[in-house]
Amino acid sequence: MVATLDDTKRQAIGMALSTVKALQELLISNEQKFIQECKDDEIRQRFQDMLNDDQKNLGVLDTVIVQYGIKEDPDKKALKLIEQVKEQMQGSDLTFFKKVSEHELLKHSVVMKGLLIHKAAQVVGADIQAAIAPLNTVNFENRAHQEQLKGILEILGVRELTGQEAAQGLWARVQDAVAALTGVAGSVITRSDNEIGIRDLIRMDHTKVDTLFGQIMGSNDAQKIQEFYGQLHKDLSVHAEAEEQVVYPAVRSYYEDTQELYDEQAEMKQLLEKIKSLSPSSSEFKAKIEELMSAVKSHVNQEEGEMFPKIRDNFSDEQQKHMATEFKTAKSKLQDQLAAASK
Repeated sequence: MVATLDDTKRQAIGMALSTVKALQELLISNEQKFIQECKDDEIRQRFQDMLNDDQKNLGVLDTVIVQYGIKEDPDKKALKLIEQVKEQMQGSDLTFFKKVSEHELLKHSVVMKGLLIHKAAQVVGADIQAAIAPLNTVNFENRAHQEQLKGILEILGVRELTGQEAAQGLWARVQDAVAALTGVAGSVITRSDNEIGIRDLIRMDHTKVDTLFGQIMGSNDAQKIQEFYGQLHKDLSVHAEAEEQVVYPAVRSYYEDTQELYDEQAEMKQLLEKIKSLSPSSSEFKAKIEELMSAVKSHVNQEEGEMFPKIRDNFSDEQQKHMATEFKTAKSKLQDQLAAASK
């Protein structure tokens, strides 16, 4: 019987993702307080811009966690730290400069955790790299925020120490640093969760599933094959059910072959269950995986080649984004149900 293994490395990455989300929520809370407390119009506007980015990136993190498909609670030490920082930010013991200093350290922590997740994914599995790809947006934008916070701290620090203004040209230097980061990030830095439409989200699922197939077929380790198939089974099951709940009913009026997609997924689900009963070390296992790969490839080609143009031509960008949100929500609920059933 093939089942998802308790893979500690994957669980650790799941915990790290949840921790980054909890820290991101704290960043948002801090910035909302700074906007209320700050009397400098230019600095207040910079905090407002950061807040806009961080609220957007919270949505990106939600997408990453759903795409990853392994949900864990945040690290307990991090949760304790979050409560301590909240108390500091609400209290009057720290000056505004010191509160922003703590915030900059928090940004650094989020950047490092995001980068470590990215590096860990490279080591643990290509399917994880595919799932967490949007995390790059969060990492780069938080890194850019660090540079801006350094500039803010210089201004606030000089004022606190001397009562005078910092030297001119500060913001130009900060903007140069941010521009350099933007150049490194490329177009990814402009990517936002609000811009991810349903076609992008489905395509991300297709990419992850294709990667898992490659990992299964490329391995002779029965334990690793079992792990990869456990994830593949969950991902395909959740993806198919979410499409049937959200996407297919919406496109049926515009795509006459929608019923074929339902039928193909019904056959795919049966094959998934049959493979689940096989030993990953048996010769029949990979033969059935190849059969499943062929069925999924044909299904993907139909969706991306025929259904996607119908979505593009008949749904506005806003409608496609709304459908993506519904699809992501459905997947999250289905993942929770699977996790509860496995306990």
